[in-house]
Amino acid sequence: MDTLYLFIFKDTIIVNLGVWNSRSGMQKITLNRKKMQRRMKKLVFLTIATSIVVLALLPSVGSSSEEEKTVSTHTRKTKNIQKLSPELSFEITVHGFLLWASMGFLMPVGILIIRMSNRMECGRRIKVIFYFHFILQILSVLLATAGAIMSIRNFENSFSNNHQRIGLALYGVIWLQVLIGFFRPQRGTKGRSVWYFAHWALGTGISMLGIINIYTGLQAYQKKTLRSTRLWTLLFTAEIFFIAFLYLLQDKWKYMQKQGVILGNEPDMPTDPVISTRSNQKEMTVP
Repeated sequence: MDTLYLFIFKDTIIVNLGVWNSRSGMQKITLNRKKMQRRMKKLVFLTIATSIVVLALLPSVGSSSEEEKTVSTHTRKTKNIQKLSPELSFEITVHGFLLWASMGFLMPVGILIIRMSNRMECGRRIKVIFYFHFILQILSVLLATAGAIMSIRNFENSFSNNHQRIGLALYGVIWLQVLIGFFRPQRGTKGRSVWYFAHWALGTGISMLGIINIYTGLQAYQKKTLRSTRLWTLLFTAEIFFIAFLYLLQDKWKYMQKQGVILGNEPDMPTDPVISTRSNQKEMTVP
């Protein structure tokens, strides 16, 4: 009887230890989630603070400064086109490069990277790619915010063309996307699928509008300065086509590997040996 009680006591201890280990494991998971949420909050607050600093450091020039920087007019045929001062021309160029780097490069690359994570199974790699995606998108938002501040303070914003209208819409929507990304529900919850669709649809729409607005900005720059933007248009188009090609390639990469066409690893098709063995089998079966 004593041995029986001893075995029962040991089994009870083992079961309790298993329950305790499972509880401690769940506590560790919840602590890790809380740590990640705290880190995300710190990053968002840091982003907002950085935007405020950028707003304070940029020169406070009124929206009518563009009229003061125009120094002369062209001939009668082009009398409505103003000649820009070197300072204003430089500011327009910086504005264009900021938006190119933001909407035309960092944001599409960030979308491409997070798309690649759907093909991975390793949890550690997925976390690394997620943080990389987050950093790229935050940098994109910061650069776009700096470009927006330059546009509001230094340029004439009459919103009479498509470039200014699309830009105004983008400046507000990109921060809405940041807030949506910050309030990301956990996997398995009811609102996860709705959040994922909203975040994906809004991010894709922002990226497409940003690309379109870069083209309209190049056209507006050509009309304003009478300088050809054909080279920049070709370079930007080549970049977008290359990113789109990588997007489609990574989507079909595993399928192509299964087909055996990657790097010339085509499976050898059986030809003569199979035919000879089949003929031998036929000869052996013939009575």
